[in-house]
Amino acid sequence: MAELKGMYKGYIVFIIFWAACPGFAQQSSFKNGEIKFRNGNYKGALEDYTKEINENPKNINAYYQRGFSYSMLENYSAAILDYNKVLEADPSFVWGYISRGSARSKLKRYEEAIEDFNKAIGLDPKNQEAYNNRGWAKHWLNDKDGACKDWKMSKKLGNGEAKIIMEQAHCK
Repeated sequence: MAELKGMYKGYIVFIIFWAACPGFAQQSSFKNGEIKFRNGNYKGALEDYTKEINENPKNINAYYQRGFSYSMLENYSAAILDYNKVLEADPSFVWGYISRGSARSKLKRYEEAIEDFNKAIGLDPKNQEAYNNRGWAKHWLNDKDGACKDWKMSKKLGNGEAKIIMEQAHCK
């Protein structure tokens, strides 16, 4: 009986805490977006990130994640607008350039994509993803030598897929 009363008191304390802390009972829109994104619900994540941006327009992470959600939904133009916002706020954010460059590549804006990958590499010379993606942009511009050089660097930095890409592209 004493154990039951102790459990009951613990439950009452929890209820009081829950009622006193509105944020405790309800997750933020950003957290909800993360959960939906991880579960593959990109449209739902997009809605939650937009809600977060409306509530907290300075949350640059929400812009980045919304941009990524747009990319997953193949709305690359909208993704680029969000990545632009991120890079305006933090011009040293390497993944902002990589993500925007990837979206630009999807829109066949390869020269602009290469500029983004160049900026990413300038900020992080050991970023295998930036080299790999720049290699693809060069490939689509028929710069085989440039593409192979980037893929070789990506492989050297640890990208396991780069070897396969180089074999398929017949890099020397």
